[in-house]
Amino acid sequence: MTNRKKTDENSLIRETNSALETCALGELLGRQARPGQIYCLDGELGVGKTVFAQGFAGGMGITDPVNSPTFTILQQYEEGRLPLYHFDVYRISDVEEMEEIGYEDCFYGDGVCLIEWSELIAEILPQEVIRVQIEKDLERGFDYRRIILKDPMNCLQMNLPAG
Repeated sequence: MTNRKKTDENSLIRETNSALETCALGELLGRQARPGQIYCLDGELGVGKTVFAQGFAGGMGITDPVNSPTFTILQQYEEGRLPLYHFDVYRISDVEEMEEIGYEDCFYGDGVCLIEWSELIAEILPQEVIRVQIEKDLERGFDYRRIILKDPMNCLQMNLPAG
């Protein structure tokens, strides 16, 4: 990982140059995850959200394969140090679908939520979420990613090691 830059006291930009580095950043954050936290993971299709999620799950001690739960919307992992609720809401057509799967139990429970495409359900998200925005810049290379962490409640150790 390269170039870590604070944008303000509650935001940090990290740049990665491989899927391995993106996964490693996810793992660092997964190790810090605490009960009740919600991580909103956003970015274009194919930007590396699932790679980040795999690292995040690994950081929580989950060894099961982690894939994007696109068709099931929610995948639950109980084997780590905390329950992980991994949502992929890309195919949600109406927020009411979230009620059908019992999202409130996950959002307000003792586990950690990781939500891909969270902007599609913005109206039901609590204010205290940790945002992870992943962006590509092909001019900087095929594997380059700019990852912006926004933590309004200052829950994370934003002085992550310089990779």
